[in-house]
Amino acid sequence: MVSARLPDDYFDRLYAESDDPWSLGTRWYEDRKYAITMAVLPFRRYRHAFEPGCSVGVLTERLLMRCDRITAIDVSVAALDATNRRLAAARRGGRLDLRRGSVDDPWPAGPFDLVVLSEVCYYLQPDTLRTVLEREIPRLPSPATVVAAHWRHAVADYPMSGDEAAEIITHAAGLHRLGGYRDDDVVIDVFDTATADSVASRTHVPGA
Repeated sequence: MVSARLPDDYFDRLYAESDDPWSLGTRWYEDRKYAITMAVLPFRRYRHAFEPGCSVGVLTERLLMRCDRITAIDVSVAALDATNRRLAAARRGGRLDLRRGSVDDPWPAGPFDLVVLSEVCYYLQPDTLRTVLEREIPRLPSPATVVAAHWRHAVADYPMSGDEAAEIITHAAGLHRLGGYRDDDVVIDVFDTATADSVASRTHVPGA
């Protein structure tokens, strides 16, 4: 029987070997990717974001600059501990809720006006990802933003590629693609649950 996703102990082993297995806090590639991810978000502020697979909280820290609250989950206790250390003040202030869980688990109640699927969907089998999106996208408010970012190079351990994950998300019912960014390394797409109107159009920039 094929597992629905990579097992939890896969990530436990990675965090046992390194405090930051993907060098999220030090690698320029990650810094640049996070900057692009933040730049494509169509709203200046969000009330409540959901970030599955938060890892050590580097992107979470950036999201807190644009979000009133964040609920972040990870399958790794070590990752959650690292995020808690990084962002202890936000957690004490009630702006950050950290929980153990996987993106394919039922999502917390929210409501979330931003969902950040950053480097997490290719850990699922394709049918599992489709099931998650079919279950969760209709529960999001309108409007809500969904942003997805995934590594495009092949990784033998992963059930699918970043391009395959991006294709499934793009065709999910209830999502309207607003735009994105793509190069040889990463694919980033941003969606709205209500409309495909551009930022200039929805903010009434003359001529849009």
